[in-house]
Amino acid sequence: MLTRTQEARLAAEAGEKKPMTMIQALRSAMDVMMERDDKVVVFGQDVGYFGGVFRVTEGLQAKYGRSRCFDAPINEGGIVGVAVGMAAYGLRPVAEIQFADYFYPASDQIVSEAARLRYRSAGDFTCPLTIRMPCGGGIFGGQTHSQSPEALFTHVCGLRTVMPSNPYDAKGLLIAAIECEDPVIFLEPKRLYNGPFDGHHDRPVVPWSRHALGEVPQGYYTVPLEKAAVLRPGSQLTVLTYGTMAWVSHCAAEETGLDAEIIDLRSLWPMDLDAVVASVKKTGRCVIVHEATRTSGFGAELSALVQEHCFYHLEAPIERVTGWDTPYPHAQEWAYFPGPARVGAAMRRVME
Repeated sequence: MLTRTQEARLAAEAGEKKPMTMIQALRSAMDVMMERDDKVVVFGQDVGYFGGVFRVTEGLQAKYGRSRCFDAPINEGGIVGVAVGMAAYGLRPVAEIQFADYFYPASDQIVSEAARLRYRSAGDFTCPLTIRMPCGGGIFGGQTHSQSPEALFTHVCGLRTVMPSNPYDAKGLLIAAIECEDPVIFLEPKRLYNGPFDGHHDRPVVPWSRHALGEVPQGYYTVPLEKAAVLRPGSQLTVLTYGTMAWVSHCAAEETGLDAEIIDLRSLWPMDLDAVVASVKKTGRCVIVHEATRTSGFGAELSALVQEHCFYHLEAPIERVTGWDTPYPHAQEWAYFPGPARVGAAMRRVME
């Protein structure tokens, strides 16, 4: 596990830093890679001329032309199918699924083709494909624009699953994903696009320009895949989390006054198990937090791993704080969303 200081040193040669939102950091990552490698192509619904529904790809078509940044039909299966073919023939496609909720028609292409290509060809072909998907709630998107399907991807052999929590990581991880020879599912928490949301929806949004992790090198750098980060060091309990919930957990730790160590997984699978085990063995207590539904969520896998590797170090049962086992409700969004009150209550329980 790398410390933030070590990562900062690795990124020092990437040039002067500037404040960026996560939207701008992701755009910068694609810009850097499209300039470095003409095999990198970007496409998806409204990605070209319009610049994407969240404007993540804004300006890329104007800079690189319609053959390298272009719009696709409303056909997720077609988007991913074309991307798999591109990857097999040597390109490095970055395909956008407009919302993670829409990936289901492309499931066969993702699971049966992209994830299996290297194995079924005995290594003759690889699939250097990155699929970007905005995910999560907190924007009043209701059941079809708020899902967090990460557990469905971590279950598939041959896929990598990544979810950043801040602009610095977002750019470095996306560059690493584009360079990776394996297909990467790159999930982007929509609620973090413009600031580190702490779960208090009734407060003004804090912009990334006021946070250290919003300072992003303008040039090329990578954040290594499969490496977690310590978002907040602590000694009383460990919180395993990722995406938006990293900041909700940080807020809960501050509000409870507990010395919680927050591990931001960043790469969900393959996962930095060493970082997880080291932290839980140190603190003896573990809270797992994610926004997705509880049953068969990725938190269940985390809980099993902690139980297997840290059983004799645990001082209390593992706690999970998650979304409910229902579709994401529009009218009761903040009852579903795992806010700092629910996370803080779990932290107190493991301390009893």
